[in-house]
Amino acid sequence: MRGYLAGKLPDYMVPAVYVRLESLPLTPNGKVDRKVLPAPEGDAYAVGRYEAPQGEIETIVAEIWPSC
Repeated sequence: MRGYLAGKLPDYMVPAVYVRLESLPLTPNGKVDRKVLPAPEGDAYAVGRYEAPQGEIETIVAEIWPSC
């Protein structure tokens, strides 16, 4: 799903986390009850591979932060 949406939407609009639910929890008013939504588990997050800096500017910016 992430790949499909990445082809249709800008990067900032592609969800970082997906959580499968049987149904959305609703308040008595019929709105989504965000307080009772489950927290995403570790496998729900998008995991990307490391991409080395490309070009002089990216290399300079990357050197600002220590490697983790």
